[in-house]
Amino acid sequence: MDWHINMDTVMKLGVATLIGMVIGLERELKNKPLGLKTCIVIAISSCVLTLVSIDAAYHFPKSNRIMMDPLRLPAQIISGIGFIGAGVILRKSNDVISGLTTSAMIWGAAGLGVAIGAGFYKEAFISLVFILVSVEFLPWMIGKIGPGRLQEKEIRIRMSLSDKDKMTDILKEMKAKNIRIHSVRIDDMRDKDFPIMETKIMVHKKRYVTDVYYDIKAIDGVVGVKCDTL
Repeated sequence: MDWHINMDTVMKLGVATLIGMVIGLERELKNKPLGLKTCIVIAISSCVLTLVSIDAAYHFPKSNRIMMDPLRLPAQIISGIGFIGAGVILRKSNDVISGLTTSAMIWGAAGLGVAIGAGFYKEAFISLVFILVSVEFLPWMIGKIGPGRLQEKEIRIRMSLSDKDKMTDILKEMKAKNIRIHSVRIDDMRDKDFPIMETKIMVHKKRYVTDVYYDIKAIDGVVGVKCDTL
């Protein structure tokens, strides 16, 4: 058993730790399920499994003449990491899917760890830069220079109405207040005295939810309002 420490191996694991730390820190700053420790563990584990796979492929044929594929373990990493990625994809009660970007970042951390383990340092760092630019800078830039709808946010509104005959008038008044209505759902089965109308609306990102609440609350025929940001 050779306990000699290869400095190239230590450097690869160190670089994998650094890249995992950068990706994990970016997610933690946004309060996402993927944290700093998780991302570092994924990057280091992917790196070391790649090192073992490559070194084993060139070690065993010399001693036992066993043919091995140097990329067999890395191939299983990419597919197996999907189970962790699936765990951070959440479906909320309002039919909103979240966690897709975080899941992709998990897969990306594993891919970068494989690249470092295989010795592709430049490719790993360039990929890291492109990933961070794509996640952080591009959405902001597209929101500034892109179509107007990209500068909107979605809010779910639940309204109790005093009169079901005023539903159309209420929708018209909402449009007059620069509230774009995306979808409408009406429910008068539970309480016939106060029918419920649920809408998904689009407003400008800089518009406060409280302002939307007061605008809708002031409409004649609206008894109660509940706002949920999506």
